[in-house]
Amino acid sequence: MSGKLRSFEPLETVGNATEQGTATQTKGADQAPARLRANVPNEAAQAQHQVFHTTTKYAEEWVSLGQGNFDAILKSSQIWAAGVQDLAKQIAASAQASFDESLATFKALSSVKSPQEALDLQTTLARTVLEKTLAETGRIGDASLKLFEQTLAPIAARATLTVEKFGKPV
Repeated sequence: MSGKLRSFEPLETVGNATEQGTATQTKGADQAPARLRANVPNEAAQAQHQVFHTTTKYAEEWVSLGQGNFDAILKSSQIWAAGVQDLAKQIAASAQASFDESLATFKALSSVKSPQEALDLQTTLARTVLEKTLAETGRIGDASLKLFEQTLAPIAARATLTVEKFGKPV
């Protein structure tokens, strides 16, 4: 450079650009990316491509992970719903059996011939109800614990997969 400042056209001249000038400006703008690519070192372009590829890969993995997590939660919900329904049926069946046994004992009470026979029937009913209640409580408790473990299994598997896949440093 000669040390002198370049002179610029006034704004009015720039605002009244001819079609030829506009076409030249558009043509130059179209060529700008090609000129830039020619001036960017090859290593920088490769690095940019690698960053783009890696970012895309991680984005795809995160989307896949999210879909898998959603599927695991859905499966857990289905296991939970089916298990609760089964437990409810078991509890209802147990309650029905207990009710039927109580009804049979009360019918038998109507035909007793002595107070001792009535006391024996009531004692037998109370003992039977207590034994069955303890047995059913244990069985329902075990079934509930098993249901809880089955419900968490798909989510635990996804958590393990996530730690294995994304727990490593990049």
